[in-house]
Amino acid sequence: MEVDVYWSTAMPRTVPSAVENRTVGDVMTANPFTVRADTPLPEAIQLLSEHRISGMPVVDQTGQPIGEISETDLMWQASGATLPAYVMLLDSVVYLTTPGRYNQELHKALGQSVGDVMHRRVTTLTLTAPLRQAAQLMHDEQVRRVVVTDKQGIVVGILTRGDIVREMAQRYATAAL
Repeated sequence: MEVDVYWSTAMPRTVPSAVENRTVGDVMTANPFTVRADTPLPEAIQLLSEHRISGMPVVDQTGQPIGEISETDLMWQASGATLPAYVMLLDSVVYLTTPGRYNQELHKALGQSVGDVMHRRVTTLTLTAPLRQAAQLMHDEQVRRVVVTDKQGIVVGILTRGDIVREMAQRYATAAL
């Protein structure tokens, strides 16, 4: 069975966004908590816990992002590293998983500073980036937060999925009036 699809010239080909004409700077949380790589891990854990946040940027001495620490990174501290699976074959050890990954997990499990456990992949956008672009990036990259920087690359804010959803809710509530 074939189905023909016809587009009306009066109909837009894309669905209008609930966050149209908004920028990252309009919605982000300004002046987020940040830590440095040499910050002791207990201090970072305390910040996350006290302020009920799930992650924060790690910055260098100039304020530029070099990583991010999140609750996920801290799970190794609680769970420890699992020994890699292996088999013995003719008096040789054959690892079934990459020993390098075990070393990385062990390093995170025993880490004492933020730099030991943080992940170095940071997703950033500038203040003027369209909110729609930020939402698409977060969806495509499967990230929960985006670090917002100014033109010089200094951290000035953080945008979370929750920020975007709250903006959408506000837009829908306003439209319903």
